[in-house]
Amino acid sequence: MKVLPQIIKGNSHADDRGVLQFNNDFNALEVKRIYTIENRDAAFVRGWQGHKIEQRWFSAIKGSFKIQILSIAYFEKGLKDLQPYCFVLKADQMDILHVPAGFVSSIQALEEGAKLLVLADYKLGEVDDEFRFEYHADDFLTIK
Repeated sequence: MKVLPQIIKGNSHADDRGVLQFNNDFNALEVKRIYTIENRDAAFVRGWQGHKIEQRWFSAIKGSFKIQILSIAYFEKGLKDLQPYCFVLKADQMDILHVPAGFVSSIQALEEGAKLLVLADYKLGEVDDEFRFEYHADDFLTIK
């Protein structure tokens, strides 16, 4: 059974001391590397890039992001009938998007200054597993 992209829901708690954001359902045992992404502006779309072996987890740590996920087969086999999985991540929710191996992503900040945390299950250079495909503006669905 193929694992599909999914949101691991976060939550928050507020009291007189302030706000605590958390994600108690995320298991970080497989994580070997972390980094952040800040797009140059909110109009720029970073896509399509992904991995056949590696998996990624994304969480907005400032602002919000629109992320679409497609199977690598969409590009390699020229499939035209696949619909992307579409997600919005917001910093105030502490949700984590899990992108399993075999998918590519397209990432757009929804506001200036947004920052995305990325976690990976392989160290940089540990495997040769980066796939990039040309991005076209009509690839991205509009979120209403």
